[in-house]
Amino acid sequence: MVKIAPSILSADFSYLEKEVIEVDKAGADYIHIDVMDGHYVPNITFGSNIIKVLRSLTHKTLDVHLMISPVINFIEDFSKAGADIISFHPEADLDPLKVINLIRNCNCKPGIAIHPNIQVTEFEAYLDLVDIVIVMTVMPGFGGQKFINDHISKISMLKNMRIKKNLKFEIEVDGGINLKNSKICKENGADVLVAGSYIYGSNSTKYKNLIENLR
Repeated sequence: MVKIAPSILSADFSYLEKEVIEVDKAGADYIHIDVMDGHYVPNITFGSNIIKVLRSLTHKTLDVHLMISPVINFIEDFSKAGADIISFHPEADLDPLKVINLIRNCNCKPGIAIHPNIQVTEFEAYLDLVDIVIVMTVMPGFGGQKFINDHISKISMLKNMRIKKNLKFEIEVDGGINLKNSKICKENGADVLVAGSYIYGSNSTKYKNLIENLR
């Protein structure tokens, strides 16, 4: 069954504690945290301090997606704050292999994220070294964007590579997820769906139904 990872980027920050607890109770598998630095992407969100707060609120997997450059200098901070998964964009650092190894050495699961303008084959060499691969179906940097259908082919390509090479990474789809396109993502091999605005903003009693519908 596909895992659901509500992104706090779409949450109401004035009620962040309440909303995270609600999606946890509703059955979310991961809590997705989009970290932006205003450098790799044209926006700034939050740092490791938010991960530390979230760690105190939930035992669910904290799925940290770093949209920052450089990456290497901040891995230990996010690990110590309580991250379980740390994913990054390989083109954002001079030594992606060193970043992957550092994440692993910090007792976190390493992941890579594939920008819409990047082809899967450009990072094929890292697929046997990571636990998760994020397929970006929106342009990184802003929440609430529409799903880019052209990138569904990357999901199926990763699935085929995983089977052919007997690899174990999860395929996570991040951006613009809703009930309609979630079905297409699952059919093509997605294991984790990052759902933001589709879930947040609803009455808290509806969270469970929304999450179950995405599955």
